Amino acid sequence: MKVPLSAYLTNNKHPLSRLVRILSREFPYVSILSTDSIGMRYSVRGRVVDVRQSDWCERGSVIRIHDGHGYSEYSFNSLEGDEQKHIESLAAEIRDRFQSSSLVVQQLPFNRPKLPAIIEQPLSGTWQGEVGILPDTVDVAETTSRLTALKDRAFAESPYLVDMEVRFEYMRVSKLFVSNKRELEQSYLWTQGYLIPVVRRDEATREMYASYSGLKGVELIDEMEAGLPETMNIAVQLLDAGRIEPGEYEVILSPGIAGLLAHESFGHGVETDMFVKGRAKAADYIGKSVASTIVNLHDGARAAEQTGSYWFDDEGVLGGDSLVIENGIFRNGISDLLSALRLGTSPTGNGKRESFERKAYARMTNTFFTAGSDSLEQMIASVKNGYLLEKFLSGMEDPKNWGIQGQILYAREIRDGKLNGRIVSPLFMFGYVPEVLGSVSMLSGEVQLAGSGMCGKGHKEYVKTSFGGPYMKTVMRLG
Repeated sequence: MKVPLSAYLTNNKHPLSRLVRILSREFPYVSILSTDSIGMRYSVRGRVVDVRQSDWCERGSVIRIHDGHGYSEYSFNSLEGDEQKHIESLAAEIRDRFQSSSLVVQQLPFNRPKLPAIIEQPLSGTWQGEVGILPDTVDVAETTSRLTALKDRAFAESPYLVDMEVRFEYMRVSKLFVSNKRELEQSYLWTQGYLIPVVRRDEATREMYASYSGLKGVELIDEMEAGLPETMNIAVQLLDAGRIEPGEYEVILSPGIAGLLAHESFGHGVETDMFVKGRAKAADYIGKSVASTIVNLHDGARAAEQTGSYWFDDEGVLGGDSLVIENGIFRNGISDLLSALRLGTSPTGNGKRESFERKAYARMTNTFFTAGSDSLEQMIASVKNGYLLEKFLSGMEDPKNWGIQGQILYAREIRDGKLNGRIVSPLFMFGYVPEVLGSVSMLSGEVQLAGSGMCGKGHKEYVKTSFGGPYMKTVMRLG
């Protein structure tokens, strides 16, 4: 089922195009990104059913102009009244704002970098994603009933369950990009869901989670229902979890943890706006070895299908598939359009905004390591003294010094090539990026991506991203 286009954007395509034409009489480059994203968030916990508008909802536009020296932007969310009169008035207001801001910039005690006007190749088109069942075609009561039944099933699964939350969220993202050379429209839908059980036995209390996501519709709830038994089983196992002895270990990263490593090491570290600011160590390693020769890493909105996917980015650049690491060699960073202009490189379609009111940064999309040829059984058998790391909680990177750390929910102990049944929880992993990636010695044959979280940057602007990989064997410090 195709995701419907936004009637709001379709109806305003003509006036927005006219606004671009009016301002183009004075400015060498003008573009508008208009967004209409709607969605709902469902949560069932105890006797409480909470249904509300998603925090990702937005409706508005941002206009970008080149004034002959650099770029300025103006956001607005009103396109009402008589079209011709309103657009002319809006154009005059925008013109006055840009002229005023230009005078302020000229008085600043530093020079603004001079950038050329963006040169675009003509392009027009529409892209609509496809899902099984559109969430907004299903009655709210039916959706909450399924989530409530899932919660009730969880209590039947284990006598140790004391609390259970079931979440489901969907967003229909619709965007229109208009410039003198381009008219692009896209509409796609992503969903995400969580199972969050809390179990207790005697004095021990543990919380577990399982996440689900994709460019999917209501069918995502089917996956949540199928995954409930395993989630409850692991939650109970965590009641017997011990603490880890800090040290350096051979580790096997699950696809989720491998994705966290990809995101924190060669995700943030190769966003090229950080190159422009001199805040990324990776800038000194282009064309150099940064990892084991079996390591390959991709990022791109069209490199995979997950919540980080789209047809074009928030600057009107088509999404792509960037080979960031090839056989251990750092090949390319990921860029927004203005950073590419500063660096003299080609934009990669990674310019993303938290909303139409925020600036565009170079941001990750779908970031993942590619598969190898080993089996998980072979990987476990190769470990003398180490751990299989499962379920990330959070991560942090230092692009300037290339240090990374991650908080992990639990790990399974491996001794003499076998899982011995012991679990440790929680724990932290630490490392220096070239050492961690340089120690990668085995990769499993299947890649898994997850996209139920979000990524922050700058003043904590958040966007949807996904990451993943195969099972990966390396060496890390744990604590």
